[in-house]
Parts: sequence; C-alpha cells; structure tokens
Amino acid sequence: MQVLAGLRTVAELAGRWFALLVLVGAVVGVAAPGPSATLAPHVPILLGVIMFGMGLTLRGADFALVARRPWAVLLGLASQFLIMPLAAWGIGHLFGFEGMALVGMILVGAAPGGTASNVVVYLAKGDVALSVTLTSVATLLAPLLTPALVLWLAGSDLPVGFAALFTSILQVVLVPILLGIAVRAVAGRAVQHLLPYLPLVSVVGVVLVVVGVVGANQPAIATTGVLMALAVVLHNGAGLGLGYLAARAAGLDESARRAVSVEVGMQNSGLAASLATTHFTPLAALPAALFSVWHNISGALMATYWARRPVAADDAASAPRRGADAVAP
Repeated sequence: MQVLAGLRTVAELAGRWFALLVLVGAVVGVAAPGPSATLAPHVPILLGVIMFGMGLTLRGADFALVARRPWAVLLGLASQFLIMPLAAWGIGHLFGFEGMALVGMILVGAAPGGTASNVVVYLAKGDVALSVTLTSVATLLAPLLTPALVLWLAGSDLPVGFAALFTSILQVVLVPILLGIAVRAVAGRAVQHLLPYLPLVSVVGVVLVVVGVVGANQPAIATTGVLMALAVVLHNGAGLGLGYLAARAAGLDESARRAVSVEVGMQNSGLAASLATTHFTPLAALPAALFSVWHNISGALMATYWARRPVAADDAASAPRRGADAVAP
C-alpha cells in the first residue's frame, strides 16, 4: 500500500509540474542529441500508449454532451479544425517557412486538441464537461479531418497521400483509444483503481516524445529554433484568443468560452510529431516539439490568470453587451 500511495503522489506531482518536466525534456534533447534522437523512431508507440490511457478515462457520458448541447460542441469543433490549421498556414507563410518547416506547422494546426487541455480547463474554472467532449470527439474525427486538412493546406505534392496519413492516425490514435474504452467497459472496477496513476503515464510519454524529437532536430534548432519558436508562440496565442472570441460571438457563457479557448489553443502535438517522424523528415516534427513545450507553459499561465477571475463576475461584466447584441438589428 505504501508503494501505491507513493506512486500516486508521484503521479500527482507529475501532473502539477507537467510544463516544467516538458521543458526539462527539451533541454535534455538539446544537450544530449545523440542518445535523445534514438527515441524519435519510437514516437508512434509512445503516442499509442498515451492514447490508450486516454481511452481508459473515457465513458459514454463523455459523449452525451453532443446531444444535450450540440451548438456548443459544433462551435468548438469547427473552431478547432478551422482556426488552428488556417492560422498555421498563415503564420508559416508570414515567417517565410517553406518545405518541411511549413508542413510541420500545418501538422500541428490540423491535429485535434491535446489531453492536457482538460486539466487546464479545470484549473481555469472552465466547462470541464465541454472540454472533455471536445477533446474526445475531435480525436475520433482526426483520422478523417487531419489528413484532409494537411493535404489541402500543405499541397497535393506531398510525398504521402490521404490513405497513409489516415492509416497512421488509426493505428496510433483511434485503435488505442477504442481499446482503452473497451477495457474500461469490461473491467471498469479495476480500471477505476488505475485512474489516479494514469497522469504519470501521459506525462512520461509526452516528455519522452519531446526528448526524442528535440534531439533529432538539435542542428535545426541551432539555426532556425528562435524563429520557429516565435511562430509557435504566435500560433498558440492565435488559437487561444480566436477560440475565445469565436465562443463569445456565438453567445456561449464564460465557462464555455474558456473551455473552447483552451481546446483550440492546445493541440495534440504528439500526434503531429508522430506523423512527421513517420512520413516526413525530422524538421517537420520540430514545430510539434516546440509546441509541446510552449502550450503547456501558456496553458498553465492562462489557468493561473482565469483561476483568479470568478466565472460569475466575467459573465456579469459581459451581460450588458450580450443584451445590447440581442436587440441589435
């Protein structure tokens, strides 16, 4: 029992210091590129383990919100798969990226929301149920939408087709998630005891992905890392800001706005890194590695800011404007 209690404490600490651990992973990748790069070929397996863990946490109730609040879910999904891909394409061209650097930006933009977003929304006093639903549904839609968006925005001359990308996402995302859901359905009581320890699996998996991708891209980071980092920061900020504005324009309440903002701004960069390392060059995985580091930092900052702003106060402050909008022609 002492061992389990200690492991649970470690899991809680890992979740609390997730952003710092990811940053440490990036530093390790830069400082020891040789050993770190050996992890890069294993990124798809690591992502599959993370997605299996995500599946273990899901229940049918997590998808019931689609029927109860279809407008909020549709708005969040549309924002996810429009704002981030288009922002990636625009920012990439603004910074003059070409070839695999641009493909890497678009891969990040076309990915579904990241699982860490649910924790950030919880800390930010946002709508956690909406956040979980958006993450789950977006991930299930990813095998279709992510390849279509990448091929549309990155160009049809890419050295990979829709079928190859679709198959990869099925293998590393959809199949592990469905297996996790099935295991929980069959052995729910046993899985319930494992849930407190799952954050440790996710944190270790993401950190190892960052170590491997950063290590494989150490030379590229030395030459274009600063410019790419600025582009990633701008991309993440665009997602957070435009996601919030889209939810506000749609008339969603403050807690839902926070959920949509975080869901749009925080991406499953592990999936982007997996696709990049499997089908493209290590350079295409660099934006995903940098995004993994930054969006956890920015998410923690946003959660800290919003946690100090009660949702009721924000709703009250915006009520007069919503009333004016209601009577506007």
